[in-house]
Amino acid sequence: MPIRYTRLLIITMLFSDAAFGQAIKGIIKDSLGSAVPYASVNLKNSGSNLIITYAMTDNKGAYLLHAPAGIAANNLIIEVSCIGFKNQSKAVAGFDAPVDFVLAHSVTLLQAVTIKSGRPVLRTSGDTLSYSVSDFSNPQDRVIGDVIKKLPGITVAADGTISYNGKTISNLYIGGDNLLDDKYNIATNTIPQGVVDQVQVIQNHQPVKMLQNKVMSDDVALNLSIKKDAKLQLVGQENIGAGLPRNYDVGLNAMMFKDKYKAINYLKGNNTGMDVQNDLVSHNLSSYLQTINNDKPATVLSLGAADTPDLPENRYLFDQSGIISLNNLVNLKKGEQLRVNLSYLHDTQKQDYAQQTQIFLPGDTVRYSETEKNTFRPDILHSQFTLNINKDKYYLNDALISDYSRKAEYSGLNTDSTPVNQSLKDNTLDFSNELIVMKPLKSNNIMELYSYMNHISEPENRAIGPGFNPGVFNNDNPYAQLAQTVNVPTWFTNNYFSFKIPSNYFTQSYRAGFVVQSQKLQSALDVIQSSNVSNPESDSSSNRLSWLRKKVFAEAAYDLPGKILKANLVLPVSLQQISYSDNLYALNKSLTRLYFNPQLRVKYQVNTENYFTLLYNFRNVTGNIQDVYHGYILKDYRTLYGNNAGLTEQMEQAAALGFNYRKALTLFFFSINVSYEHIDANNIASSIISNSFQQRTVLPYQNITDSWTANGYISKYSFALRTTFSGGILWQNNRSNQIQNNALLPYNTVSTNFNVGAETKVTDQLTFSYKANLEQTYSHSLSDAPTYRIKELIQQAGFNYNPTDNLFFKLSGEHYITYQSQTNELKYFFADASMKFSVKKFKTDVEMSAVNLFNVKNYSALSLSANTFTASSFTLPGRIVMLKLFFNIRNP
Repeated sequence: MPIRYTRLLIITMLFSDAAFGQAIKGIIKDSLGSAVPYASVNLKNSGSNLIITYAMTDNKGAYLLHAPAGIAANNLIIEVSCIGFKNQSKAVAGFDAPVDFVLAHSVTLLQAVTIKSGRPVLRTSGDTLSYSVSDFSNPQDRVIGDVIKKLPGITVAADGTISYNGKTISNLYIGGDNLLDDKYNIATNTIPQGVVDQVQVIQNHQPVKMLQNKVMSDDVALNLSIKKDAKLQLVGQENIGAGLPRNYDVGLNAMMFKDKYKAINYLKGNNTGMDVQNDLVSHNLSSYLQTINNDKPATVLSLGAADTPDLPENRYLFDQSGIISLNNLVNLKKGEQLRVNLSYLHDTQKQDYAQQTQIFLPGDTVRYSETEKNTFRPDILHSQFTLNINKDKYYLNDALISDYSRKAEYSGLNTDSTPVNQSLKDNTLDFSNELIVMKPLKSNNIMELYSYMNHISEPENRAIGPGFNPGVFNNDNPYAQLAQTVNVPTWFTNNYFSFKIPSNYFTQSYRAGFVVQSQKLQSALDVIQSSNVSNPESDSSSNRLSWLRKKVFAEAAYDLPGKILKANLVLPVSLQQISYSDNLYALNKSLTRLYFNPQLRVKYQVNTENYFTLLYNFRNVTGNIQDVYHGYILKDYRTLYGNNAGLTEQMEQAAALGFNYRKALTLFFFSINVSYEHIDANNIASSIISNSFQQRTVLPYQNITDSWTANGYISKYSFALRTTFSGGILWQNNRSNQIQNNALLPYNTVSTNFNVGAETKVTDQLTFSYKANLEQTYSHSLSDAPTYRIKELIQQAGFNYNPTDNLFFKLSGEHYITYQSQTNELKYFFADASMKFSVKKFKTDVEMSAVNLFNVKNYSALSLSANTFTASSFTLPGRIVMLKLFFNIRNP
């Protein structure tokens, strides 16, 4: 029997070899030279188009086909297909030469996958992940921001910053258009959730069409996909409300989301603690200014007010605010847009607080206390005109931005039983123009021209009186007032020419340009005597400092925009010259440096959903004009600041490693990131601190700071429980040095944050949410100063119940516990409730709400920074009861 089976097997093999005696082989790659695995390869008869045999490529992109014996090669064609690539076919010239293919990417990188079974719908298409709004919303969600907060994998910070799987988004689009630039709080707080069909997450986002698949981008953006019927009509929500004690809340908005025209125009005002200044937040402004090397001068003076408490703004804010915002975008032609963004804000805010501060020094503790009643009155005007042309063969973006703010602040201060009155006026004018032009040449190389210009002026004027601290400022003689003025007018420009050379494997970019910054720091500290005569506080209380920073730079960058491995290497070289002078102090110095600041970014795609990231960055950073003035400036009522060192020079090294995981089918997300930063500076701040005053200077000593950060995030939707579970951890360790009262104090501060949350649909009528956040701060000195810890636990819970389709109830609560070993525990509980009745026939909602049901009117908070411990007490508005009417122009 075995011999018979062996003969049969040999005969079968011989016949098989005779039937398919001719082999065709080859390798299939993409346009970047990477192997294409799992491609389908069909061998067809060119006449009948029938499939003769087929194969699939292996991990190296290789395939092997066996053609029937006796068939002519010129009668055969090979057809290749693969998801994410365009189909391609070739005729077979002969059996001896390999038949290789280079596949071109198709527009849709992945075939869309939709999961539907009465559960939340999640749709993936290439780099885009789409959430269906209807799957995660409930009837009490009024605006789209209410829904975004509940999406698995997405978090929203207190200031409205949106992050996806631990990464902050770069922009938010509406129907694919950039209506609001970086101020996307306007969209999340205004657009009704009922008009949005999907919230789309776009990974590896590259907004410039010409650079797509040529330059690496690891940005994440959001797009709000608008329902078709909402594109055809005016959309709006109007509200008017009144309540006790003497509260109001009004709003009027009108929106359009057509393909050719989009607009969000609104007017709103309130005195219920809802800060309309949040609509003006630019979430990525600081990183943008760093990218273009624009070091804008910081505001110098303040009233020395306490920090705001760790509460939602409507818990503590006393305000009377109003804003009008006009945001309009017109698509002139395909790929051509004109956008206008205008806004004006007026606000009056009040703050009533008491604060006790302890600064722990070796063998001594400095203590001081203060109570303050502050009033802030900002007027802010913003305008932006943007022309954008974004086509495959041409790109232009011209943005003209103007900001004017007028701020008046007043303070009634009592420090250690000494009454002090303060007033501060701060007017800022800031305008800029940014022009970007890109155009491909016949060789497919890309030429870019960039020009940015900015001017800013911010005169500040603060008066303190009567007769504050005469022993320091007026030889112990009584006087009327102390006047401090500061202004740092600044001109800045950044210009460069860039040339990009794309190829099948990577893109080379070369650019050269120059940067110029011209500034003048003008300040004076004057004593106004009781006779109304004004004189300088001292010989060193004024500044007339001139500053000029010039830089020429050249840069080579290499981008590998592959499907699996993406990398960006930047090799910039710059020659920088800084000169500054002040005739008041015979100061005339200059500094010339040649810098090399390399940066490497790598993204390795483990598969279509998971990837590793790596970052290394080395930077040489020089100080600014506010580091080198010699005359003293009274920054706040108890801090006199000056400098006695040369220009700050820092070498910064940063490294980060991260892993992002996503399982779209099961709505599971998690990420983990670790980073390290090392800063080596050539100077250190030194403070002389007493119970009534603080004097700071900068000394020329080496100063090293080390920071470690680790964070993790996880989010999972449970289909069985109809619940989104989330959690996160953040650990930070910072080692720094400071000199206080002539003692060098190296400090190690460690902070840890844990948070968990759950958002669940108990039934179709009842939803429940819960969040908990535990934060611990630990500070320890290597000297004999004491060690301190602060722990804070915040818990939030909420119920939404709608027994019918037009009646809605909401109840929520927050519990705060703060623990510090030297003081008693601080415990607070807040509760809110509301009832809403919907009259659908008239598109009207009637809502009765109560905020702070238990009428909590005082709140205390603890903070710890290095060796400074602060206990603050704030006055709260108390209970607010409101009756509101909402009118919908369009029913969701």
